[in-house]
Amino acid sequence: MRRRRMLGVVAVAAVVGVAGVPAAEASGGGQSGGQASKQPVAEGYGGAVVSDTVESSQAGIDVLRKGGTAADAAVAVASTLGVTDPYVAGLGGGGYFVYYDAKTKRVSTIDGRETTPAADKVDMFVDPATGKAYDFETAVESGRSVGVPGMLATWQRALQRWGKFSLADNLKPAVQVAERGFVVNPEFSSETASLKDKLSHFAPSAKLFLPGGEAPKVGTVFRNPELADTYRQISREGTGAFYGGSVGRDLVKTVQKPPVANGAPIKPMSGPMQLSDLRAYRALDGSPTRVNYRGYDVYGMAPSSSGGITVGESLNILGNYNLSKMDRTQALHHYLEASRLAFADRNRYIGDSRYVKVPQQQLLSKQFAATRACQIDPAKAGQSPVAPGDPYSHGGGCTTTQAASSDSNEQHTNHFVVSDKWGNVVSYTNTIEQLGGSGMTVSGRGFLLNNELTDFNFTPTQGTAPDPNLPAGGKRPRSSMSPTIVLKDGKPVLAVGSPGGATIITTVLQVLVNRLDLGMNLPDAISAPRASQRNAKTSDAEPAFLALPTTKGLEALGQSFGQVSSIGVAAGLEFKPGGRILAAGEPVRRGGTSAMVLSSHR
Repeated sequence: MRRRRMLGVVAVAAVVGVAGVPAAEASGGGQSGGQASKQPVAEGYGGAVVSDTVESSQAGIDVLRKGGTAADAAVAVASTLGVTDPYVAGLGGGGYFVYYDAKTKRVSTIDGRETTPAADKVDMFVDPATGKAYDFETAVESGRSVGVPGMLATWQRALQRWGKFSLADNLKPAVQVAERGFVVNPEFSSETASLKDKLSHFAPSAKLFLPGGEAPKVGTVFRNPELADTYRQISREGTGAFYGGSVGRDLVKTVQKPPVANGAPIKPMSGPMQLSDLRAYRALDGSPTRVNYRGYDVYGMAPSSSGGITVGESLNILGNYNLSKMDRTQALHHYLEASRLAFADRNRYIGDSRYVKVPQQQLLSKQFAATRACQIDPAKAGQSPVAPGDPYSHGGGCTTTQAASSDSNEQHTNHFVVSDKWGNVVSYTNTIEQLGGSGMTVSGRGFLLNNELTDFNFTPTQGTAPDPNLPAGGKRPRSSMSPTIVLKDGKPVLAVGSPGGATIITTVLQVLVNRLDLGMNLPDAISAPRASQRNAKTSDAEPAFLALPTTKGLEALGQSFGQVSSIGVAAGLEFKPGGRILAAGEPVRRGGTSAMVLSSHR
């Protein structure tokens, strides 16, 4: 067997520069003790990247250095994340791409969300033997959970619209990283260990990610030559290799007959996906959501994502108050209450707009926001579930309808941001849903498949009202992904986003409030302690948030908190006078973020 075909990990004494270029050439990255070191903040000129791993940020910088656009660099970053961050990214998933075109001064979007196979129906997650919904984990580890992936179609569409280089050129950095390998860091090792049971259930996943039956050790090198070969085939044959060709056939085979490992204690359901579902897939061009907040134009992702509307509605509600003049306790109270109200409306009204009528214009109107803002009591927290508002009402009062709740199962994603020397900007969030997705690796292909269809509501959640997020053939499940670009006078000011399931929305909202209202600089706005209220009885809160002096004051107002270890992993860019770019990510959350700029000097 050729060495190039060997899977798994080997011990390492030294590390070769990623994509043929030492990381130290880009400001913000470097090597330390044989292992690439992350820098969460970088500032400079000519373009920037903030992503989860040093290798992916470096891949983007390399493409920018060669003269690629932000779109070119984004494809290089995303495909490399499929190698170095495979449990949340890769060919088996999908996402949302928001792009600012410096020539036209316009923001556009691409919806690359996964779709249900055509044969799926509204009761796809209901056990016919009992008439009740399947257990969530049973649904996850099955072919039934796998949506038709949109990742590769998104990359191709972005390059068609805004790229300078070919898909093959932009995949080269990822091919090199997959072939040479990357040094296993504590985060990758611990994530793999946490997924041991899931990955061990499927033979190709166990072979790739659990060599010798255990998670790769920190400091060893992880290689994925099968993924390198898959990228090479796509480079030669084009996206048709995936959407109808041999890669697609292998994917469909996995969905229809999950590759269960010998002795695994599961009997996963098959999925109805056909090769025709892959052939029919399209990444959809779209218009962004837009609200004006404190003189800034905030652009986000329209349905099938709920992110742009829910962030936008929350900002519109907060626009009725001057947070900068409030004490910090009251400002945070209003932030929590605005998201509580906006989530009630999200759950009731937002789904895939090709299948359900989404009152986007009404939900994002200042008039509707005023009817929601008047529900905020500065002396008392709301009691969830609060009722959704009535966006169709023409009155000016506090109108509501029957309360009903809905949770998001979307858990693990990644977000990155890119800019180039021309001033183009990308804010891109992508995912395979839960950490490790469905747990199923396509045999011989080196990538995990999503479990995105579990983002549908398995059964109706809205009482007597229609549920906008029930499954249907060809439908895209509602997402919370919120890639965001902020302009002022037609020019970029901020680009930001985060992973984290439904907490994505509140993370992006809190970063914007921190930066635009509370006077924090971007690194502090991102690293600040977080709390997330999603129309629940309690708000999730990080330990550092609970330790803030404001928390006792919030509790005195009736805010209730439940501790979670971490919320979100934000990445952002801020565009300063004179062409200077501030690139900022997380110093600690999920092992930290890698920020790089093309040059530290003009």
